[in-house]
Amino acid sequence: MKANFLTTAAALAALCLGGAAQAKELRLSHQWSNKDVRHKVAEIVANEVAAADVDLDIKIFGSKSLFKPREQYRPLSRGQLDMTVLPLSYAGGQQPAFNLTLMPGLVKNHDHAARLSDSPFMDALEEKMAEDDVMVLVHGYLAGGFVGKDKCITKPEDVKGLQTRAAGKAFEQMLAGAGASIASMASSEIYNAMQTGVLNAANTSSSSFVSYRIYEQVKCYTPAGDVALWFMYQPLLMNKSTFEDLNEAQQKALLDASAKAEAYYLEEAKKQDAASVKVFADAGVEIAEMSPEDFEAWRAIAQETSYKKFVTEVPDGQALLDMALAVE
Repeated sequence: MKANFLTTAAALAALCLGGAAQAKELRLSHQWSNKDVRHKVAEIVANEVAAADVDLDIKIFGSKSLFKPREQYRPLSRGQLDMTVLPLSYAGGQQPAFNLTLMPGLVKNHDHAARLSDSPFMDALEEKMAEDDVMVLVHGYLAGGFVGKDKCITKPEDVKGLQTRAAGKAFEQMLAGAGASIASMASSEIYNAMQTGVLNAANTSSSSFVSYRIYEQVKCYTPAGDVALWFMYQPLLMNKSTFEDLNEAQQKALLDASAKAEAYYLEEAKKQDAASVKVFADAGVEIAEMSPEDFEAWRAIAQETSYKKFVTEVPDGQALLDMALAVE
């Protein structure tokens, strides 16, 4: 009898251990450091899911330790990766429509970006992601501005004749349309290019301007304010089949965590812009402001350059562009 009891107890213990071992682990990849806002977004989701105690663990692989920055979407779509935070335009090669998420003048400010994320335009993009077995958990845009080595840049005439670095092909097309000469390079190369006179002006994200200390090389900074030209959609994505394979409690925990992370992302994105202004001002750099009239002048050039190019290259490009422009 005692032996039977011990056997039963051992079997129950083994069963419990087996259940504990079945806690599912998801792998989340991104390219940034653990101080970056996009890592914090991933961390919120991972921590909230862990706190929900639904046998689901999210392991974060930051600093491009699992996949190279531009090589994350394809493994995600194939189920070789569970989750990622990345600029969606990186996947423009697989889905050309995604290039619309890094298009000058499409987003005016952070609140407008949030409305775009909750619009038929985003629904259409999410349908394209679903074709790749990908879904969005957290929407988010980050903004950027301009710097001028010798003068302020707010309107198109300001870049005429200047050697300028832009963030993304669509921005290069628009700036060339305004009369700038284009120098393509990574954000990390802007400092040296400014220092050696290769560059007169540059366009990138608020956080890159600060992290690469560009304030040491420029006279004027035009930050993202009430209006900004440069916005880049950088969501937290998940493999759709992986999500659908989770149980109801796990799915709910993920969605609840993602809602919390999305609210944080929006507020932090606004704070990054304000923080960059302080850093540049403290360094003695002049701060310029882009007016709504300046914004419209840039967008008029974008319509003749970047937008036109996009529409000719993407079969349903005009419909997608119209949907985006319809969001007030």
